[in-house]
Amino acid sequence: MKLRTEEHYGAVVIELKGNVMGGPEAQEFSDTLHKLIDENKKNVVIDLAETKFMNSSGLGMLISGYTTMKNGGGYMKLANATEKIESLLIITKLITIFEHYTSVEEALKSFK
Repeated sequence: MKLRTEEHYGAVVIELKGNVMGGPEAQEFSDTLHKLIDENKKNVVIDLAETKFMNSSGLGMLISGYTTMKNGGGYMKLANATEKIESLLIITKLITIFEHYTSVEEALKSFK
């Protein structure tokens, strides 16, 4: 998994590319979110457009990130989930936890 961050209109977009499998990458993701909270950047959109596959550890990473942001007074929203990832969120009922948008732009607008 590759992780890339970009700032847009007072929010940070984190692109997850490749396979999201947890492991050492989960620590990088967590460190990134903690750094953003420390910098008082509390609106985060996770762009899943380039996410090919996600296992249970990857889902755990997202849940942990959501909890980190919420506990830090922030928000984490998902955008661009592929059909495969969206069905995974539906099956696990996580779709009811995460705010999900069909585009990054929609997710960014939701912060206003």
